[in-house]
Amino acid sequence: MKVVGLFILPLLWTTITWSQITHPKASPFTKTEQVVGLSKISLEYSRPAVRNRKVFGLQADGKPALVPYGRIWRVGANESTKITFDSDVKIEGKNLPKGTYALYIFPYENLWEVVFHKNTSHWGDGRDKYNPEEDALRVSVIPFKTLAFQENLLIYFDELQHDAAQMIIHWASTKVQVSLSLDTTSMMDMEIQRKLEDNPSAQTFYEVARYYQEQGIRLEEALSYLEKALEKGGDTYYFYRVKALVEADLGHYEAAIVSAGKSLRLADAENKDEFVRLNQKSIALWKTKLEK
Repeated sequence: MKVVGLFILPLLWTTITWSQITHPKASPFTKTEQVVGLSKISLEYSRPAVRNRKVFGLQADGKPALVPYGRIWRVGANESTKITFDSDVKIEGKNLPKGTYALYIFPYENLWEVVFHKNTSHWGDGRDKYNPEEDALRVSVIPFKTLAFQENLLIYFDELQHDAAQMIIHWASTKVQVSLSLDTTSMMDMEIQRKLEDNPSAQTFYEVARYYQEQGIRLEEALSYLEKALEKGGDTYYFYRVKALVEADLGHYEAAIVSAGKSLRLADAENKDEFVRLNQKSIALWKTKLEK
């Protein structure tokens, strides 16, 4: 019996399954995505709370706070924070290739070093496993105090433009802003060229012209594309609306008033009240410019 038991016991152990209870996390996980121009930025991190604790630097008794100065911080809790750029980007004016990075920070009282780290396999900040030679980029930013108190760590994107944004890190009463810029113009040029070479429609010509008008570039080209849009697509209130704007941008106010009048009448026939009002306002403005 003893011999049999020696063989039975290991078999019994192989049938035991250990399970863990799923419970709410003290630092909940979040994922956010932000489109900037033609690029997408994805961010994954956990959001620790202040809970009446000192967050940065030293406590009143001189002991380290939650995030001590000079020590690597994972910019969150649990796993390391991950940030993904699907296009090449500039961080504070410095080049960073597209890809996924672990986001780390070395905070100091008057300066924070923000690190985009190529090794994303470390749990948390990696501590002794962190190797600065695996940094893809390190930039310096200045933290500042804010009256707006943020209980849970918050990372978000603001001041969005076609080719730029600010990544803002806010926790407790401390904020930093990290400037991001992307070469949206080159990406858009390639997209436009591809579309124009592929049997462009009236809508294609219109969208190219509208982009040029919004950016204030290549206005003569924009005007020629709008003529093609009208030729292929017929009289359309929004084609004429953008044509009027381009003509006004070029200083051709008489032509702009004529185009706006056509847009107004077409919009009125389709009960597009907003475009009627926009054109009325523009015509009034451009008439005053002609009187000067």
